[in-house]
Amino acid sequence: MKKPDDHINCRIVFMGTPDFAVASLKKLIDNNHQVVGVVTAPDRPAGRGQKLRLSPVKLSALEFNIPVLQPEKLKNPDFLEDLKQLKADLFIVVAFRMLPEIVWNMPPLGTFNLHASLLPQYRGAAPINWALINGEKETGITTFFINEQIDTGKILLQKKIALEDNMTAGELHDILMEAGSTLLSKTANSIINQTITPTPQIISNSTQVIKAAPKIFKDDCRINWIQPASIVHNLIRGLSPYPAAWTRFFNQDNESFQAKVFRSEIHDLSTELEPGQLFITQDSELLAGTTTKNIKILSIQPEGKRKMDIKDFLRGFRGTLSKAK
Repeated sequence: MKKPDDHINCRIVFMGTPDFAVASLKKLIDNNHQVVGVVTAPDRPAGRGQKLRLSPVKLSALEFNIPVLQPEKLKNPDFLEDLKQLKADLFIVVAFRMLPEIVWNMPPLGTFNLHASLLPQYRGAAPINWALINGEKETGITTFFINEQIDTGKILLQKKIALEDNMTAGELHDILMEAGSTLLSKTANSIINQTITPTPQIISNSTQVIKAAPKIFKDDCRINWIQPASIVHNLIRGLSPYPAAWTRFFNQDNESFQAKVFRSEIHDLSTELEPGQLFITQDSELLAGTTTKNIKILSIQPEGKRKMDIKDFLRGFRGTLSKAK
């Protein structure tokens, strides 16, 4: 195995696309790691004008004058040759596509990934969302070597993060993004200096439940009010701000509109409501019934309108809300 003299001489290729990955790229640069190339998603048309949109990682790479590769296919011979020409010692992956073996097996020091959970829990595309949806009290971040199967490689380092009852996915994303960038840089140093021993992901016993974090679709985001308040609340915060939980609100004439729900609280007062029944308090609070306690809805976005505080919404709403489903 090649051993560079120190982290300054270790040539690194960084692979990532969204904002979550930018903090890690910047941390490597701030800590004087030699990032010789960045691999990110191709530019895509977006918005009304369909102008090409550059990924957040590409924008950051250009800021630091780092060469950028943007392959449509990771097995493309031209891309593979360009990647080899960078002569990297180490590949680092944050929020990118699944790599073929011909890519992750290329650098002499290996390829490691930053994942937003405490592996082996929450393998998959949406670990931040599912940890909150499932009401976990803690989650964390893991660095691990990539192998043939997704999120199953040997663990390098981990850090635990406590979860608060009303924390949203957006808030947790930012916490893990910053903590992850520090853990990633520490992992790179440890690999380069050969001061770390990778450990296999071990399932402690046959009764341990391994929870998955699959991709989330629209049907997964619909609120089912015929559930306990804790389940409804965790779904709302676990999907906020994106892709966002949603429901349909109905008035007394059974007319309805769809709305995303971004924030909620479990309401401890004794107003008795049926599941999905809506009630507006004298203080302009919107309560919705569940099978246990009520949910106080704090922030919504009606279809075709802006996101707003519930009091602003009720101030402009004409009619009487009766139920949600």
